[in-house]
Amino acid sequence: MRDKGNSAGRKFGAPRFGGSRAGPLSGKKFGNPGEKLTKKKWNLDELPKFEKNFYQEHPDVVRRTAQEVEQYRSSKEVTVRGHNCPKPIINFYEANFPANVMEVIQRQNFTEPTAIQAQGWPVALSGLDMVGVAQTGSGKTLSYLLPAIVHINHQPFLERGDGPICLVLAPTRELAQQVQQVAAEYSRACRLKSTCIYGGAPKGPQIRDLERGVEICIATPGRLIDFLEAGKTNLRRCTYLVLDEADRMLDMGFEPQIRKIVDQIRPDRQTLMWSATWPKEVRQLAEDFLKEYVHINIGALELSANHNILQIVDVCHDVEKDDKLIRLMEEIMSEKENKTIVFVETKRRCDDLTRKMRRDGWPAMGIHGDKSQQERDWVLNEFKHGKAPILIATDVASRGLDVEDVKFVINYDYPNSSEDYIHRIGRTARSTKTGTAYTFFTPNNIKQVNDLISVLREANQAINPKLLQLIEDRGSGRSRGDRRDRYSAGKRGGFSSFRERENFERTYGALGKRDFGAKAQNGAYSTQSFSNGTPFGNGFFFIIALYIVCYLRTG
Repeated sequence: MRDKGNSAGRKFGAPRFGGSRAGPLSGKKFGNPGEKLTKKKWNLDELPKFEKNFYQEHPDVVRRTAQEVEQYRSSKEVTVRGHNCPKPIINFYEANFPANVMEVIQRQNFTEPTAIQAQGWPVALSGLDMVGVAQTGSGKTLSYLLPAIVHINHQPFLERGDGPICLVLAPTRELAQQVQQVAAEYSRACRLKSTCIYGGAPKGPQIRDLERGVEICIATPGRLIDFLEAGKTNLRRCTYLVLDEADRMLDMGFEPQIRKIVDQIRPDRQTLMWSATWPKEVRQLAEDFLKEYVHINIGALELSANHNILQIVDVCHDVEKDDKLIRLMEEIMSEKENKTIVFVETKRRCDDLTRKMRRDGWPAMGIHGDKSQQERDWVLNEFKHGKAPILIATDVASRGLDVEDVKFVINYDYPNSSEDYIHRIGRTARSTKTGTAYTFFTPNNIKQVNDLISVLREANQAINPKLLQLIEDRGSGRSRGDRRDRYSAGKRGGFSSFRERENFERTYGALGKRDFGAKAQNGAYSTQSFSNGTPFGNGFFFIIALYIVCYLRTG
């Protein structure tokens, strides 16, 4: 192993968290990102040679028959495309990782590789380009980091002024930091250095890490572009490139930055792309950046939700959401350790809803793209440690947030696509755990109704008949006013408790396989009720009533 030196509580109801604004997410600046970077012209004959195939099949893997391989892949829902794909490994020792790496794995008490690790490690160690499509929480971070360490150990030592050997691009600061936490533990054991660079934090410490030299760099595209343009780092030594959550990076508009960055990396590098979905935009990126790659898919080939998540859809109107949310929180928070993420559409709504809930004594905090990095780190720390078990978030937190024990996800606002819906609810039921997703779906979301029903059916979830009624009403041209009585429940929030909702669910679908209350809360139900009759005070509904009167008058 290389010896290269050392690697680099408040109570509920605390004062509301304001803080500064850090501006837009790094990478979404005005102008042309990376305009100072010119596309390099590479002459492969003049470039130093490097190794990238280090894989030797363990004797146990060699003896594994084609039938056994197929049986394993089928049992784990592993689908492989491409030429010369190695057999999967089944035990950690079959990967032949260095002893230092194996010691860390043993300390973490992992029992066996996940499906993406079992198939991904042999591919990555063989030096092949690969695409891994797997849901979050499937172990993909180690799928690319451990082969990266092996790759680095076979390269010449860094010299003064060299940039990283392994570059990991991530869409958000939160994901970049989580990857760095994992990388730091393994790189320390192997006496390698790693760093994480992202926007919204001081540049000085990040620049000093790069100047001291790091083998592994985890970066968001915008901040890396800044450093490349300023000459603070370079990618001339980069031979192992990872694009983590490629679909999310494209959703966030980072494609121009990604292309500028990849132009700075030698074309004979090894490239690994990871994504939770496989839309045509991601496929095109793979075709442009990867050569003769192996495609590994974990789970169904079509977009699907985690089957360990109970999905409940409440068809309602926007004015009912606040009351319904508070009633849900009364039930959920009857057990204080229940962590819940509430997703909203806009930063303003995130701030407003957080303020209202904290005013009423709920232990809620908000996170979105305009929060400073210091705020975001503090909020996530409070959430992870259960000091503020309710996190209200925009989609900036819907991917890359890796908190193991989130019990509930609530879609206060329905997202713009079924992909985002699946990623949001994927914050619960990590690994093999179970969780519950509750969604408020309004007639304004009618364009998404068919996609939502497809997701629910694929996951064998009950279909609320009101969703089907929305489709029927759209076909018959029924007006929004006609739909009002059909989807309003007539009393506050429609259901007075989860027990009443369970009875309703059983009337229209088979929920016998997973009882909501028993599974999610061990049969605990809250008897708490409001003394004022409204969750946010009478003034809130007075404003809503006044709005409705004005709307009717203007007709």
